[in-house]
Amino acid sequence: LASAPHHLIDIIDPSQSYSVMQFREDTIRLVAEISARGKLALLVGGTMMYFKGLTDGLDDLPTADVAVREAIEAQALRIGWPGMHDKLRRLDAASAERIKPNDSQRINRALEIIELSGRPMSELLARRARTELPFELMSFALEPSDRSVLHRRIATRFDQMLGASDDTGIVAEVARLRARGDLHPALPSMRCVGYRQAWEYLDGTID
Repeated sequence: LASAPHHLIDIIDPSQSYSVMQFREDTIRLVAEISARGKLALLVGGTMMYFKGLTDGLDDLPTADVAVREAIEAQALRIGWPGMHDKLRRLDAASAERIKPNDSQRINRALEIIELSGRPMSELLARRARTELPFELMSFALEPSDRSVLHRRIATRFDQMLGASDDTGIVAEVARLRARGDLHPALPSMRCVGYRQAWEYLDGTID
């Protein structure tokens, strides 16, 4: 962060949500501003969902509905997310095939779309029209030839995040967020991998 300007980091409060549409609009605007300064914009890391939203355009999917999501989560409490994944497989086998049985956020969204639209998410995604970007985008993936090297680095990074002896570890961070009193596990920020498990650990539901 000190050596190069970074964008789209620490831009919203954890109580807020940030959509792929917002990311796409912000990215296109920022790339134009960076290019106008004679610089080259680099899109680095992150989730492929946002990258695909940028490159392939946005889906014509129904917006989130809090009541529907809460009903899905209530059912998940009774039968578990693997059970909800089985339900999704019956309703939308194509989406279930690419979503893991423990990916609660994506299972919830897929079932929400079915409930709101009456159509499988895979069918709606297939109708998406590809949109052109106002700039040329070149994609690269850097990965070690020995994937065990990557796995060790991920494990080391996780231990560093979890085991920080001071107040910089992820458990301490989530404890501070919980103490605010305005956050809850259903928020997108708290459903992220790592935050969700730290919240459950502080709840005493996992070791």
